[in-house]
Amino acid sequence: MADQGVHVAVVGATGQVGAVMRRLLEERDFPVAGIRFFSSARSAGTTLPFRGAEITVEDVETADPSGIDIALFSAGGSASKAYAEKFAAAGATVIDNSSAWRLDPDVPLVVSEVNPDAIADARKGIIANPNCTTMAAMPVMKALDAEAGLERLIVTTFQAVSGSGLVGARELAGQVTGAVESGNIEGLVHDGGAVDFVAPEVYAKTIAFNALPLAGSIVDDGEGETDEEKKLRNESRKILGLPELLVSGTCVRVPVFTGHSLSINAEFARPISADRAREVLADAPGVELSDVPTPLEAAGADPSFVGRIRADQSAPEGRGLSLFVSNDNLRKGAALNAVQIAELVAARA
Repeated sequence: MADQGVHVAVVGATGQVGAVMRRLLEERDFPVAGIRFFSSARSAGTTLPFRGAEITVEDVETADPSGIDIALFSAGGSASKAYAEKFAAAGATVIDNSSAWRLDPDVPLVVSEVNPDAIADARKGIIANPNCTTMAAMPVMKALDAEAGLERLIVTTFQAVSGSGLVGARELAGQVTGAVESGNIEGLVHDGGAVDFVAPEVYAKTIAFNALPLAGSIVDDGEGETDEEKKLRNESRKILGLPELLVSGTCVRVPVFTGHSLSINAEFARPISADRAREVLADAPGVELSDVPTPLEAAGADPSFVGRIRADQSAPEGRGLSLFVSNDNLRKGAALNAVQIAELVAARA
């Protein structure tokens, strides 16, 4: 397929992740023979630039998807459920960024550096992209699992507002701007009520200068977990091929624009030292060692930055590690992995 060029579609092209997908297709010199952009009726008829040309955005509901080889979907779960099979039936391999298909047994859940061969199992013509939080940890945990046999993860995440879309970023920006303009921002040192923040609409409480231990929505199953916490468990098991992996997560929304971070305590079947972990991770694809990984460092970059690697003193017999990971949730956490999967699909065809 790649020799003759690939006919590509981006569904959700006008959105936050869709914009990064478009940029990456250009940056990575993807072999595009033709490109089409799709969005909702609201954006249909507008144009978007690609390699010096202006491409008219089509209405995904009414357009004919014939002739597309690979369709990159980032339009949300309901749109993926409504249109992904239509594109696949027309001959496209769909790479979907939503949660709609991730746990479908006939849909592989792929991280390009971790389980690339799984794309051969796309029996529905659909390949799923993991949740951005799960994605950050997978290249790190895959390498450590191969070395010592991963058995358990206890994770606290620190998730950027861009994970909620542009509305999340705008809410944070508006609250920060209002606090600065109030002239009393340092009053927050002693009193959380010192500033009259703009009322929250996206989040349960004020996000500026705060930390909300509620990323995602509580799942109505009596367990008290959010959908983000369940994704972390279920997707990690599927990607790593460890159906019995024990995973406990607390997902926290923090006042960071882009870059998800995870504090991870991992327990293994075999002993592994911090020094050996660094050696393993130094050679792991998609991973970069950093003394103090931060979301600001990760924003705009491709790898998962990992650091603060040390023995978990609560784990028995030297079988535990504590570490910290930061990754760009819009880039590798969503758009980049989708494009990397597309590269794998194009190379196999």
